[in-house]
Amino acid sequence: MALGGFVVTGLCILVLASQSWAELEVSTEDRVEVSLGERAEMACLYKTDQDPTSIVIQWFARALGSNSFLQRVYYLDNTTGPLMDHDSSVADRVTLDHSSPGSVVLILDPVELQDEMLFVCRVNALSDGTKEGSTLLRVFNSPEVPKIAAVDNGIHINEAGTSKIATCEVRNGYPMPNITWYRGLAPLHISEGEVGVTNLVTRGTNLLFTVMSELHLKVRKEDKDAEFYCESTYYVPEGTKMTESRRIRITVHYPATHVELSKVSPPGLVKEGDTVEIRCQADGNPTPPLTLRHNGEDVEEEKLTEDQMGLLLRGVTRSDGGNYSCTSLDLEALDPDDMEKSMDMELKVHFLDEAVVYPKGPLVLSQGDNLEATCNALSSLPTNTVWFKDGQYVTDSHVLRLKNVSLDSAGEYQCAVKATGLDGLDTEALLNVHVEGVPQIKLFKYQDMDNSVNLTCVALGYPIPSVKWDSPDQDLGGQQNTAEMGTGVISTLTVKATSVMSVECIAENSLGQVSQVVRVEPKGSGVIIAVLIICVLLLAILGSVLYFLYKKGKIPCGRSGKQDLTKEKSNKDAIIMEMKTDKSDEAVLLQGVNGDKKAP
Repeated sequence: MALGGFVVTGLCILVLASQSWAELEVSTEDRVEVSLGERAEMACLYKTDQDPTSIVIQWFARALGSNSFLQRVYYLDNTTGPLMDHDSSVADRVTLDHSSPGSVVLILDPVELQDEMLFVCRVNALSDGTKEGSTLLRVFNSPEVPKIAAVDNGIHINEAGTSKIATCEVRNGYPMPNITWYRGLAPLHISEGEVGVTNLVTRGTNLLFTVMSELHLKVRKEDKDAEFYCESTYYVPEGTKMTESRRIRITVHYPATHVELSKVSPPGLVKEGDTVEIRCQADGNPTPPLTLRHNGEDVEEEKLTEDQMGLLLRGVTRSDGGNYSCTSLDLEALDPDDMEKSMDMELKVHFLDEAVVYPKGPLVLSQGDNLEATCNALSSLPTNTVWFKDGQYVTDSHVLRLKNVSLDSAGEYQCAVKATGLDGLDTEALLNVHVEGVPQIKLFKYQDMDNSVNLTCVALGYPIPSVKWDSPDQDLGGQQNTAEMGTGVISTLTVKATSVMSVECIAENSLGQVSQVVRVEPKGSGVIIAVLIICVLLLAILGSVLYFLYKKGKIPCGRSGKQDLTKEKSNKDAIIMEMKTDKSDEAVLLQGVNGDKKAP
């Protein structure tokens, strides 16, 4: 149901509930509220004992203000009908609804801001006289969402009095909206020397209000973490509403009260060769000028980080260790004690020098001698030393002790030193040990394809022996390859063995000569001999069986016997031949021995 319908119904109920009229009565609403651009309905209810045809109704409008005057909007009687006053400010937007007896509704659509006036309904009923009622039309428009902006520059806490920190703008509201400032969740109230608010109100050509509000504040250090916003409160036909702006932070400048100097990387202990980053942080805003020193001397410009708030030391050495200090200087601090703050730290750069072995090699020992060698490395940390020989573990000690050395004691000894508690800090040194003596030979061989045999001769001894190969069976040619190793010589030889042969490795140095012979057999010669032996054994067994049958008379001798065997074949012979087809020669021979006698 339209707003006018509710109004008319309500007024009718009031009229019917009252006592019977003795004279003209006129009823109107005191106030009608509507949003800008919507439809407004103002009802006027009347009752009289006079003839309805004699009733004259007029609607007037009067602007709000002491000097305003009535301006007729509509005229209605039962003879001429409704007449609109074309000279009124609402002439092109006003209509009249008089379809219900005793009711006249003035309709404005759409409503404009200048329609906020007092509308008067005047009823004339001849002898009952003239009476009127009035309705105040109020127009509303919801403003835009508040727009907040912080000042661009920072505000120092030492500034005297309050400082402008933000503005809040609320546009196109009617009636004029109200603005409230908040810090966090608490509203800010004007306080002399602490909080100040100035508002500038303007109206555009659309007659709507725009409010620009400025917040002035005595800034404290804790305001650097505070959130500020503004709230707009305004009225609509439904009641009071509010909208909030976004939250902002302000830039607060304050002197440093604390300086912190720390090693950012690497974590843990620092060793030579690391890249070290040291940072200095002062809690002032903006960060005051910082001065970095090493052992009392200003740090070189190239070692500073890009933001001038730290050091970047690449490939540090022990000389980079020592005392580092960071000092801040803030000339804007009111308290002289706050102008300069500093902090020191100690940087320890751990190191491990190259390992040194004593006595220095290479060493030449005689067989049976004893050896004691030490391995040391200067370090800023405790170290652990391990000895290896030719890659094999020997002992955990910085001292290497060898007793009653032999040729096997010769070789390359490795001393590995590692700093405990810090990975990557290690060093090593080598000690070559030679043992004098007549060479010792170790021979190895393995069979290759196509009757080729690879021979390896390892000759240990010092002075380093020479090695040569020889064979009484064939010329070895130039197929050998010899190379020195730390404790002797290794020589390899590849020979083609067509028959069994002997090959001799001869090692010689200034202390003597030794040799060793290895027997070389062609590939497959052993198999041939084994086959020959088996064949001889089978022939021997066959001869024994034939001799046994001959002694028993089972095999006749002479020509007649041969003819009997090759002539007619009895059934027994058929059986023997059938078994010979399916069985071995041995089965045939047994059948002949154990079967019936043949026909003569």
